[in-house]
Amino acid sequence: MFRLDNKTAVITGGGSGIGRAIATVFAKQGAIVHIVELTEDHAKETAGEIKSAGGKVFTHGCNVANQKDVIATFEKIGPINILVNNAGIAHIGKADNTSEEDFDRVIMVNVKGVYNCLYAAIPQLRKSGGGAILNMASVAALTGLSDRFAYSTSKGAAMAMTMSVARDYIHENIRCNSISPARVHTPFVDGFLKKNYAGKEQEMFEKLSKAQPIGRMGKPEEVATLALYLCSDEASFITGLDYPIDGGFLKLNN
Repeated sequence: MFRLDNKTAVITGGGSGIGRAIATVFAKQGAIVHIVELTEDHAKETAGEIKSAGGKVFTHGCNVANQKDVIATFEKIGPINILVNNAGIAHIGKADNTSEEDFDRVIMVNVKGVYNCLYAAIPQLRKSGGGAILNMASVAALTGLSDRFAYSTSKGAAMAMTMSVARDYIHENIRCNSISPARVHTPFVDGFLKKNYAGKEQEMFEKLSKAQPIGRMGKPEEVATLALYLCSDEASFITGLDYPIDGGFLKLNN
């Protein structure tokens, strides 16, 4: 079950964190993986790991916020079966202390980047007779999180785009779903703690971990396993839905 043999999967931001885990799991399950990163260097380590395990992988340097760049990349890749819109950036700030420059930067990557990839990928999915799209949303789109104004806005947009695409292409055999993780332990988390809580990294790590009722952060591989299911043929009756993967964060934090 959950095999992706001979399916072509494009994963944006597949060079690190959750994207890396998704790329690795998909390749292990037989997919021909195309990693799209800002530069090919960002994807080298992940690609090397996949190749050493006998998987098939290609890397592409592409700024998802640049539509011409995205269209050229997808035309180079050709027909696909799966798109995972994982590339994204974070931001800390409230509405009145988020600069216009920072707000625009988050929207360009997290919203326009998703749109650009949808715009370029849907014609390639049609060539394959349909397929699956998976957008990376966040629990930030579903509940109020402190100091996450721009990020929450962008992830709410990703969730809305998921439902719109699912509706518009349901009769073309194109499914679209999203995943909403809570905190997942990735290199971004370690970098965030080092930058903002120097000398107190371990203390803050434990505090952030306990924000999930389950008592820890998620693992990238756990998100990747859910992504695998939603992009597999076993999930062929599922479209237009968001799946929180949050250690009880949304429902048990009362």
